[in-house]
Amino acid sequence: MTAHAARLSVLYLGGTGTISAACVRASVAAGMDVTVVNRGADAKGRGTPAGIATRVADVQDPAALLAAIGDRTYDAVVDFLSFDAAGADRRVELFAGRTRQFVAISSASIYRKPALQTPITESTLRANPFLSYARDKIAMEDTFLRHHADSGFPVVIVRPSHTYDEASPPLAGDWTVVDRIARGDEVVVPGDGTSLWTLTHADDFAVGLVGILGDERAVGEALHITSDDVSTWDRIHHLVADALGVEARLVHVPAEQFPIVEPDWGWSELVLGDLSHSAVFDTTRIRRLVPAFRPRIPFHLAVRGIVAWRAAHPERTRPDADTDRRIQRLVDAKHAADAAYRAAAAG
Repeated sequence: MTAHAARLSVLYLGGTGTISAACVRASVAAGMDVTVVNRGADAKGRGTPAGIATRVADVQDPAALLAAIGDRTYDAVVDFLSFDAAGADRRVELFAGRTRQFVAISSASIYRKPALQTPITESTLRANPFLSYARDKIAMEDTFLRHHADSGFPVVIVRPSHTYDEASPPLAGDWTVVDRIARGDEVVVPGDGTSLWTLTHADDFAVGLVGILGDERAVGEALHITSDDVSTWDRIHHLVADALGVEARLVHVPAEQFPIVEPDWGWSELVLGDLSHSAVFDTTRIRRLVPAFRPRIPFHLAVRGIVAWRAAHPERTRPDADTDRRIQRLVDAKHAADAAYRAAAAG
């Protein structure tokens, strides 16, 4: 532990989610003075480490957030809970002059789809016409960067890709997909299952995030924090099945059919606008700033922990009945389409 790290004060907006919980743990391990503000919920049961200051407030309510933090200033603020331009404006209004570094968590879903070249760099065109979440994140980034240019607001933009931990399997349908695989039911895979997808364990992400805290070189930058653990979607599902000790039964569904069969399912938009596209990222910038960032947790090993978490927490990993019905409708629709093609071929 360095003396600088021991003195660094960090405020997390969030702190119990997949990524933020890992970052809080890593900050505490690095000897930082950590404060967390959230609603006090911990739906996944990750827990919080000892030695942190916890404030309960709705961080989307500026008055409540201000009351929670008082007049304190911080060396760094990490914001996992801004999603659009208006949210960025509210953060700048509250934290301008109160922190030396403001880390805004964006998303690697913002880039042009499909990618015209890989690996994707931080300068790749930001344009995703299929995913409203991504468009809102682009607007959020633009707002923060405008404030940086106009007034010097010390923002750092961080773009994670698909980050997971033992409590959050990286599958379109979450634990319901794991349950379907375990019981031998068919599961849907976008496209033909061969697009390349980057998975990053939250503990690996945390090394990169915590490594830039307090580093003024990161201010004004946009940074990927992703691993180089790249798999096809078929392989990802087969690895889950292997860890469960069963065979995966995969049904390949064109991405554009997800919102047709299930137009009001959140996963449908994510599949069409993100998950179905190959996503491989250049991480030169974060590795230059944080030499310790060397992702070490590949999914083929981490999936064992996911299965163990499921066994240890059955009350938190039950399948969702609505998600199960939607997946089954996608499966049935694909089989009906295949039958129609066979009938057409038979003349």
